Amino acid sequence: MQVSIKWLKDYIDFDWSAEELADRFTMAGVPVENVIRADEGLDKVVTGRIEKLEKHPDSDHLQICQMNVGEKDLIQIITGAQNVAEGQVVPVAMVGAHLPNGLHIKKGKLRGLPSNGMLCSAGELHLDLTKLTEEEKNGIYILPADTPVGVPAKDVLGLDDVVLEFELTANRGDCFSVLGLVREIAVLTGNQPKWPAIACKEDDAAKAADMISVGIAAHDLCDRFSARVIKNVKIGPSPEWMQQRLEGAGIRAINNVVDVTNFVMLELGQPMHAYDYDEITGHTLTARLAKEGENLHTLDDSSRLAKGTELVIADAEHPAGLAGIMGGLETEVTEKTRTVVLEAASFNGPSIRRTARACGLHSEASGRFERGVDVTNTPRALERACQLLQDMGACTVTQGIVDCYPEPKQPVTIDYTTDEINRRLGTDIPGAEMVKILTELGFKVEAKGDEAYHVTVPSWRNDCTYMEDLSEEVARIYGFDKIASTTPFGRMVQGRQSDRQNFVDKIKHTLASLGMTEELSFSFTSTDLFDKLLVPADSPLRQAIPIMNPLTDEAPLVRTCLLTSIMENAVRNFSRKNNDLKLFDVAPVFLPKALPLTELPDERLKVAGLITGRRNEIGWNQAGDMVDFYDMKGIVEELFRVLGITKYTVEAGEHFALHPGKTAFFKKGREVIATVGELHPQAAENFGIKQKVYLFEMDVEVLMKYTGKNFHFESLPKYPAIARDLAIVVDEDVAAADIERVIAKNGGKHFKGVTLFDVYTGEHVARGKKSLAFNLQFQSKDKTLTDEEADAAFQNILKAVEKQFAAELRA
Repeated sequence: MQVSIKWLKDYIDFDWSAEELADRFTMAGVPVENVIRADEGLDKVVTGRIEKLEKHPDSDHLQICQMNVGEKDLIQIITGAQNVAEGQVVPVAMVGAHLPNGLHIKKGKLRGLPSNGMLCSAGELHLDLTKLTEEEKNGIYILPADTPVGVPAKDVLGLDDVVLEFELTANRGDCFSVLGLVREIAVLTGNQPKWPAIACKEDDAAKAADMISVGIAAHDLCDRFSARVIKNVKIGPSPEWMQQRLEGAGIRAINNVVDVTNFVMLELGQPMHAYDYDEITGHTLTARLAKEGENLHTLDDSSRLAKGTELVIADAEHPAGLAGIMGGLETEVTEKTRTVVLEAASFNGPSIRRTARACGLHSEASGRFERGVDVTNTPRALERACQLLQDMGACTVTQGIVDCYPEPKQPVTIDYTTDEINRRLGTDIPGAEMVKILTELGFKVEAKGDEAYHVTVPSWRNDCTYMEDLSEEVARIYGFDKIASTTPFGRMVQGRQSDRQNFVDKIKHTLASLGMTEELSFSFTSTDLFDKLLVPADSPLRQAIPIMNPLTDEAPLVRTCLLTSIMENAVRNFSRKNNDLKLFDVAPVFLPKALPLTELPDERLKVAGLITGRRNEIGWNQAGDMVDFYDMKGIVEELFRVLGITKYTVEAGEHFALHPGKTAFFKKGREVIATVGELHPQAAENFGIKQKVYLFEMDVEVLMKYTGKNFHFESLPKYPAIARDLAIVVDEDVAAADIERVIAKNGGKHFKGVTLFDVYTGEHVARGKKSLAFNLQFQSKDKTLTDEEADAAFQNILKAVEKQFAAELRA
């Protein structure tokens, strides 16, 4: 927001320079970003009259001017301008001037004659060319004939003002107005503001309520909707003083009606809009949600199709404007307008922000609604606008205000004690000082006894709801520089990572050491990704939390599955011709207990991995083999080895996103600790992937539960092991993992381990059967085993697998 010092001084007197005022504002929590001087570069530019004008004797286009600049003697300036004449008053840049365009004026000679300055054009003075005629834009800028000579040009041109550019925080919507800033200055200086007397004369016999009706259909998005009707409107330019105030705030003057609505918005902080009464169908205005597909034709002559989430002001047939952002082109006030409806309302800030962002429209009005306006201020704003237009003789005002205010705002009250605020600030401010500060800021403070107080928050301070807010008000006005700096103290403890953090680091380090690359992903997803990944319609994973203000419409949900993120990243890599990938991600997913949310969701930390493409980098000594299922299985097995997860089984399984015949579950007992498999062909087609992709997914909490915790060392065996091979024929649907469990259970006390080293189907094996070959290891810590002891254990194992799986020993 920008505001000029002159405008502030219209309402309050102060002696501080612009820089001092900026510092005071900033130290009081109202930060000033820049101090902009309109007169920059005009220090040595004065008004001067051309007393004598003659042709240069040695030039066809140069002229010699004898200038009266208020000094004892005339000065000679040579100019090439052809639009000057004797008796004219013009801006004169004296020797030593540094003009806004960077030109440095020095003494010089032109064709042998001395020149002691320069006559200035509008462009050289950085005047607003849009307000000038073509004649004024070209050549030397001619001032009115009665302009005194020798006075600073900045005073004559209205450039003797300074503009403060504020960088206000989102909570200080009250300071997005001149009167809000005046209120702050009054507290900082102790001076009394000169508030404008706001009153208009209802000098037209017609009643506003008979001419226009207003209503609110979206009560959650509009708190109040007020309107006034003015007749016999005379469209024309606004007064010069108003145009200067608007220009100081960075707003271009348009006409008196539009300028007044902008002036009131800047002065009171209440955005307004003016409608051509005759263009309002049905003479009714309603704040409602737009209908999906409805055309929104705004003042910038752009048409947009509504999504159905935008708040609009609509007449009886169609939208007349985007509420709080921009009016509609059809109801725009033009030179033909004779009756105007002035509207002032209070809209829901988040809704305005979403719509402004979605439409790519940000205005001074939307910025104020986003931060919150004073809902009680709408009638006052309408009154002020009518008063200003009446003062210009530009209208008559009908009887009454049409006001729709279904649920009047109740005052916010806060209780506090002096001790509470002092303890929070680390100060010893007397209670009376706090009361004085809060009262000057507009708070109503009532003593409850024993340094306890009951505070009623003014309607314009939407940001104050707790005692902590009051303490901040006290601190910023009391002065942050008066609060003593203290060194934090407390018991020193050594910071360290939690066991969970160390465990995650070990996972990341292990996967990175296996040649995988960690990806970082946003925690957002979409139903489109769920569809592509073949997540079942009834899956709890589809119960994702919707985001109120998503960064992008393509990801409006909080993810419930980490595979969507890693697949999205893989597709992004494929689109850039990066087809050889080994990625992993360790990140949370968010599982709500119910929707809409009534409590925090369950946050689960997941591990996901993806490999695809070549097994090795391209090289003259490398084969072009592609990764397969067993590469991914090996990665998971190595991770488990490092984590100390042992005695797990691997079984065939099914997962919605993975190939039905190429999916494995790693299990501890009945609990799945990892899922590994090839991406489902249909999912690959949905993502537009034309190569094999292999994935794994794990839960960090589950992995931590089974990781090895109590380790002990054993000496290397002194005695040799005995190996036996067991080759059996079983039904094709018998899992090798089930057989290994039976072998381990019946192997006896000297059983060391089992390894599956061959699987065969085909010739010499009956249809529906398969041959499995296991290597069995037996070893004792105390002695050398005999063949008889190993054979006895082998026979015990054989009997067990024959009995349980109807296995046949293969010859």
